[in-house]
Amino acid sequence: EVQLVESGGGLVQAGGSLRLSCAASGFTLDDYAIGWFRQAPGKEREGVSCISSVDGSTYYADSVKGRFTISSDNAKNTVYLQMNSLKPDDTAVYYCAAVWYYYCSVYDLHAADFGSWGQGTQVTVSS
Repeated sequence: EVQLVESGGGLVQAGGSLRLSCAASGFTLDDYAIGWFRQAPGKEREGVSCISSVDGSTYYADSVKGRFTISSDNAKNTVYLQMNSLKPDDTAVYYCAAVWYYYCSVYDLHAADFGSWGQGTQVTVSS
């Protein structure tokens, strides 16, 4: 059974950092892409970042470029999202999702492309 478990969320002051983890089980990250998405109350789900184990491609939303870094530790079957210089606008529930044999586009990230999702982790950034 494919499972994704997010962790690392919490409450942080503006300017602070958090590192989210997405631990995968039931499959190996080889030949998969992992995407990070977020959804704030009253807002649509937004694609934040993506990393592909197929070709190493990555994607970052314009709103997080230069502040967030996605990485993958295939030995631990875990993908990380390092979030620095956090802003109140980053407050949301963050979800990771997986899709097989997928190349991350540099232009956008579509939630509909991803079939397996984690339960989410809350990130709250106070001003």
